[in-house]
Amino acid sequence: MGFTMGLNLLLLMAMVATNILSLYHLSSTIQSPTPPNTAVPDHLLRQLHTIRATINHLTRHHPPPPLAAAADLLLYSRLSPVASSCHNHPDLLNKYMTYTPFSLCPADADVSESLILRGCHPLPRRRCFSRTPQKPTSSLSHNPFPPSLPDQNVMWDKYACKSFSCLNRRGLSSDFDFSHELSSFMTYKSELDLPIPQFFQIAKAAGAVLRLGLDVGGGTGTFGARMKLYNVTVVTTTMNLGNPNNEAVALRGLVPLHVPLQQRFPVFDGVLDLVRCGHAVNRWIPVTALEFLLYDADRVLRGGGYLWLDHFFSKGVDLEKVFGPLIGKLGYRRVKWATASKNEKNGEVYLTALLQKPVSR
Repeated sequence: MGFTMGLNLLLLMAMVATNILSLYHLSSTIQSPTPPNTAVPDHLLRQLHTIRATINHLTRHHPPPPLAAAADLLLYSRLSPVASSCHNHPDLLNKYMTYTPFSLCPADADVSESLILRGCHPLPRRRCFSRTPQKPTSSLSHNPFPPSLPDQNVMWDKYACKSFSCLNRRGLSSDFDFSHELSSFMTYKSELDLPIPQFFQIAKAAGAVLRLGLDVGGGTGTFGARMKLYNVTVVTTTMNLGNPNNEAVALRGLVPLHVPLQQRFPVFDGVLDLVRCGHAVNRWIPVTALEFLLYDADRVLRGGGYLWLDHFFSKGVDLEKVFGPLIGKLGYRRVKWATASKNEKNGEVYLTALLQKPVSR
């Protein structure tokens, strides 16, 4: 019993001593002035940010991008900000960034396009100089439907053909046959067609003005060329995919935008009168990416502007159950909605739709 009382007394004294020390430390902390804040050197802050970024990169899970839906369509459903998916393709990025400083950049536009199609938009190379054609002509036509395009204004290194006549002769793309393109968007052959003169009549009856437009997946820019003759400025988004589509658009006096379908349109909100989606916009696009595209079109269209889906194709059942409701979510007025069979054997159909955005909401 005496031992227990002694132990309790010892514990009590220890507790009292601890409290006294705590009070002394607290009083000294209150009385002493607060030491001034010392600035952290910039190089330490930079190292800290680098370490944090590295940790975030290593701990974040990045699933691989899905395979393209079709062998001839390099389209990925990853909706990425600029350059965020470059780390998924280190070999391509390393190939693109391998060059001799302060000399001509490699002739590798195909490599940069491969990166862009995979959601990686590499920054410009700052230590090499872009190539130009050896002997370009300066006599460029203002006519968007010229008899021919000058071969010497294109760098043909990465193309199978070495001239525009070769493209026409081998039938690689009808878009380069401008004699054939003269009648495009001007004739009515079926309910799926919307001739431009009829489109202007519709807009005039609705009191809408057509001045600025965007042609999504516009190939060599024939729609923009036709609208130019009506004094309407249309910018064309197009990828090359083995043909000099961007070069052809520029040689016709139009503006090409080298952007894929899954990228946000580089256009400010609510400024366009028209967004047209051609054959490139179809059922092969993943539904998520197509929804993104449609809502981005809604973003750039002004009130009363038009969304034109030109010969969109899909399975008939998908149009009814998936794509139709998806388009309907925009809440646009149906000016034209025409469908026709594309391939009865597999149930594919075409849709041409002209939709008008509400003037105000």
